This record gives sequence, structure tokens and C-alpha cells, in this order.
Amino acid sequence: MTHLLLLIIYLAFISLGLPDALLGSAWPTIYPQFAVPVSYAGIISMIIALGTIVSSLQSDRLTRKLGTGKVTAISVAITAAALFGFSISHSFLALCLWAVPYGLGAGSVDASLNNYVALHYKSRHMSWLHCMWGIGASVGPYIMGFALTRQMGWNAGYRIIAVLQVVLTVVLVFSLPLWRSRSEAAGIAGDASGEGSADGSAAISGNSSDSGISASSDTSEEDSSAASSAASSTAGRALSLREILAIPGAKEVMLMFFCYCAIEQTAGLWAASYLTLFKGISAESAAGFAAMFYIGIMAGRAVSGFITMKLNDTQMIYLGQSIITIGIIVMLLPLPSVCSLAALILIGLGCAPIYPSVIHSTPARFGADRSQAVIGAEMASAYVGTCLMPPVFGMLANNVSVGLLPVFLSVILLLMFVMFRKLNSDVK
Repeated sequence: MTHLLLLIIYLAFISLGLPDALLGSAWPTIYPQFAVPVSYAGIISMIIALGTIVSSLQSDRLTRKLGTGKVTAISVAITAAALFGFSISHSFLALCLWAVPYGLGAGSVDASLNNYVALHYKSRHMSWLHCMWGIGASVGPYIMGFALTRQMGWNAGYRIIAVLQVVLTVVLVFSLPLWRSRSEAAGIAGDASGEGSADGSAAISGNSSDSGISASSDTSEEDSSAASSAASSTAGRALSLREILAIPGAKEVMLMFFCYCAIEQTAGLWAASYLTLFKGISAESAAGFAAMFYIGIMAGRAVSGFITMKLNDTQMIYLGQSIITIGIIVMLLPLPSVCSLAALILIGLGCAPIYPSVIHSTPARFGADRSQAVIGAEMASAYVGTCLMPPVFGMLANNVSVGLLPVFLSVILLLMFVMFRKLNSDVK
């Protein structure tokens, strides 16, 4: 039962990643067909992000009311419906309308699952589960590239992903009794904090390689009392956004998430356009090249799971920021087009440990009783970055040059580094 639930969570993380890179991969083909400026990709991305912000801020209340299993199944089903809507769209306005449920389907499940894993799994599990997201995010562009190279059209690419999401929804629906049984076994009413310690360990009991602020060994076994305390604490009153912002370090970690998702989403959305319009690579090849960014994230998180056995969360985040810096430098240098592929892989590798490490350290930094609320705010802040920054770069690309992508990314990376340094000084 325990391992089956873990498998279900892996599938859910794959489903979160599947749609994320589709728009960027398909946009070089979509915008000429709809006769809109290249920058309009940012509008669709912004709508999706706004929906995700709303649902992310409501994640605590929804999870307490419906339970993690139902929130996950419903969210994936909504995303499947939105993807099918994209596949039958024949105008830019239709894409904008379908982008609303597209975004609403992502936020709640993202915050709910991340909090559950942060509370009950060690850092390596968080990295490997987010590696599953990377699998989904890297498979998406390949499916789109497959549809484009075989003259099936971008609509077919969205339709294929919609079918895969429907299959995952069916799996999640059939798994609901398992989620309920885990909830009852843990004695948690309404599945408010997940279904108990699914892998027999409580992440907040911590280990020296899992968090920069926890002290016990990485090889420590289950701490039943800590797991029980963590589960019980999340059943309390939901915090308001004002109360979250009053917590020391909360503003810094939210701004850090803003920057991280701004880098990830901007790079993922505009990589194909950068390669096509600035490097002169064909749209079909660019779609496959853009997938390298997500493959870098996926591979990096697979490896990060092992590295976390030696390095703590803080060290993992600094490592990721350093690798992103190298990738951006490679993009800036006047090198052959093939080096852009290496640069995208490096940026993806650098992104790999940052998201899971920040999430995993949240209960240790802010307390298990406040982790769901803080993670919900982190997700919302992250999607504000997703919402604002790709359109900002879209305006730069449209009015100046898409070749500014590495410069744009470097400025955001610098701000993320500053916020992380401040977070570490504020929260000991």
C-alpha cells in the first residue's frame, strides 16, 4: 500500500510536467497561423499563471475540505479538459479562454503534493519526485515535435497530451480508496495533511544533508512522534497572506521563488523562439532543442537525489545557481549554434536542485504547523514570476531582440542569489 501510494504520487508529478513546455514548443508554429505578434505567447502564459496563483492560494482550504487524493484527481481532470480545448482552438482568443482552466488545474495540486512530500519524505525523495515532473516536461516538447515533423499540426500535439492526462486522471480516481485508507490509518480527518508518513520517515525530523538548518543524520530512521506532530499541526487554522508575510524570512523565500520560476518559465517558453529567430535554427529542430532544457532539469534532479545524501539543501541551492551562471555565460559567448544546446542543458541542470531543495527545507525553516500555508504562498509567488516575467521578455523580444534572453536571465538570477543570501541571514 505504501509503495503503491508513492507510485501514484510519481504519476501525479509526471502529470504536472506534461503540459508545461507545450506552449513554448508550439508557439513558433502557432503565432504565424493566428497572425499575432510573437510576444503574445506571454499573454497566454500570464493567464495560465494567474489561474495557478488563485488555486495555489486556495490549496490549504481545498485540501482540508476534499483531501489530497481528490484535489489531485480533480486538478488533473481540469487540465486534461483545458488541453483538449487547446487542441480544438482555431483562434488566439480561444487559446486565452482555455488558458483559464489550464492554470486553475495546476496550483492546488502543486502546493498540496509539495507540502505532503516536504513533511513526510527526505530530500532525495523530493528531488526524485520532481525528476518525474521533468520527465513530463521533457516528454511534452518531444510529442509536440513529433506532431509537427509529421505534419499533424500543433493541435494534434495538444490532443495527444490531453489523452495522456485523461489516462492519469482515471488512475488517480481509482486510487482514491488508497488515499482515504492512508488518511484513516493516520487518524487525520479529511486528509488535511496527506496520508501519514508514506515512506516510513518524517522529513521534518530532518537530517544534516536534507536541510541547512536541521541537525540529525541523513540515515536516521522513522521518527513517529515527529511525523504525528507534523500531520496534526497542519490540521489547524489556515493562515492569511498577511500573517504569512509577517513570518521572518517569508518575504525572502517568496521573492526567491518568484525569481526561480521567472528563470525556468522564461527559458522554457522562449528557448525555441530564441533558437529560431536569433540562432537561425528551424522551428522543428528548435522544438527538440528546447526540450533539452527540461531534460537537463530531469537528469539533474535524478542525480540531485544522490547528491543530497552528501550536501544539505542550502548547498544544493548554491550549486544550482552556479551551474545556471555557467549556462548563461555559454549563451552569451559568440559560439556555434550547437553550443546553445549545451547552454540550455546547463541551465536546466542548474535549475534542477533549487525548487525541490527550497520546498523541502520549508518545514524546517518555518515549522510544520505553518508549512502548508508558506508553501502555498511560495507557489503563488512563483507563479507571479511565471505570470509577469515571460511577457516582460516578450515585449523585449518584440521591440528590441530575442537575443537578449541570456542577459534577461542573468539579471533575475542575481536577484535570486541576493534573496537567498538574505533568507539565510534572517532564518537561522
